[in-house]
Amino acid sequence: MTGTASKVQMTPLRRRLLILCTAVLLLAGVGTGMVLHAADRADRANKPQAGGPAVSTGKLTLGQKNRLAFINAAAGPHRTAVASVPSADPESGRTASDLKCARFYAAAGTGICLQSNPGVLKQSNRALLLDADLRTRHTYALAGTPSRARVSPSGRFVAWTVFVSGESYSSAFFSTRTSVLDTRTMKLTPSLETFSITLDGKPYQAADVNFWGVTFASDDDTFYATLNTANKTYLVRGSLSGRKVTTLVENVECPSLSPDGTRVAFKKRVLSRTDLWHEYVLDLRTLKETALAERHSVDDQATWLDNRTVAYALPTNGKVGSSDLWSVPADGTGRPSLLIPGASSPAPL
Repeated sequence: MTGTASKVQMTPLRRRLLILCTAVLLLAGVGTGMVLHAADRADRANKPQAGGPAVSTGKLTLGQKNRLAFINAAAGPHRTAVASVPSADPESGRTASDLKCARFYAAAGTGICLQSNPGVLKQSNRALLLDADLRTRHTYALAGTPSRARVSPSGRFVAWTVFVSGESYSSAFFSTRTSVLDTRTMKLTPSLETFSITLDGKPYQAADVNFWGVTFASDDDTFYATLNTANKTYLVRGSLSGRKVTTLVENVECPSLSPDGTRVAFKKRVLSRTDLWHEYVLDLRTLKETALAERHSVDDQATWLDNRTVAYALPTNGKVGSSDLWSVPADGTGRPSLLIPGASSPAPL
């Protein structure tokens, strides 16, 4: 009887059932681990939001030192207002201004605020050039929905990107327009598409060229940006005075230059034809890429808090239209850390 039972247990059917059960148990274990990891991440994101962050109205200037400015995304009367917290204590109460923006950035006492105001017949989009007291120096009509904004380290140059058609970089069809303003001469370059392009060492022209995500070097001439053409994205290095760009590497979007000018943080498309991006840092001397510890898809132009840390926005768990600011070491080590709940568009002052 014992021998007969052993033979029955080893039939092909029972072998397949055994393999299936084992696979189910393994997948269940993996799934449980992923759920616990996600729950831990959500718990860390939601803990500081108990009762909502403390927000008070006060004077906010771009000349304040050791503060981190951002757009307040927390619910309440100060939602979308430009606010700030001490850089050394970002969990403390935030001070909100009267200025409200969809995108914001600032450097050296110069600020840029992109606004999107829905109207009865048509949405009104505009860019506000700001002085150190957040007063509007000039207003520019935008050709589309606000997307990215940057100011050069000296405050001389300002750049912004809008969606002319489509409202996401993951859209099947989208078009962007990137403008650059010289705040000294007030000369506006309406579109970087007028710059000459060198792609893979050869002059290049195409009707489908798009630029977005400008980031400036400290020499008030060099800049980096994303070039999109023929269903490919490239990191380009450009010259404002020479009105030209040159491709460096493929699959780079929304670059952000480090304060020391040696590296670029960027989002890299994980799989073709998907809207999943992973955050990387590129060494501009060696062109070596380092994957950062953030495992969520980052659809943002990261900001360097210093030469060791980058910050970026991620959607708030379960809250449509809201985001939190996270930070992560720029060398690929460590783990993501919640920087400011209910916030976006960080700008170290």
